[in-house]
Amino acid sequence: MSEEPTQNLPDGGSFEERVFARFDSVFARLDSIDARLDSMDARLQSVESQAERRALETKPIWERALAEILEVKQGLENVERKLDVLSHDIVQVRADQVRADRRLTRLESESLQKS
Repeated sequence: MSEEPTQNLPDGGSFEERVFARFDSVFARLDSIDARLDSMDARLQSVESQAERRALETKPIWERALAEILEVKQGLENVERKLDVLSHDIVQVRADQVRADRRLTRLESESLQKS
């Protein structure tokens, strides 16, 4: 390689000056991007905190709703048991009525035959 220094280009600035100017331009763009990212991060944190606050506000509502649903479910189980007992009782009463009707019919028949 030769020992001759690099010649300056016609735009007037030295090579180093042009490289540093270019670096300054890149750094300025990076700073702009960094500022935009910081802004987006702040907005995201704001949205997250609002979501957390709303979740905390609605949590008691959901807990109450779930407790009421459980209460209704238990009430329905009680109603189902009572309906089962009632159904059994109705079947028993109907069976007793059929038996009583048969006895009555038999007794009437015997009474008519004796008369």
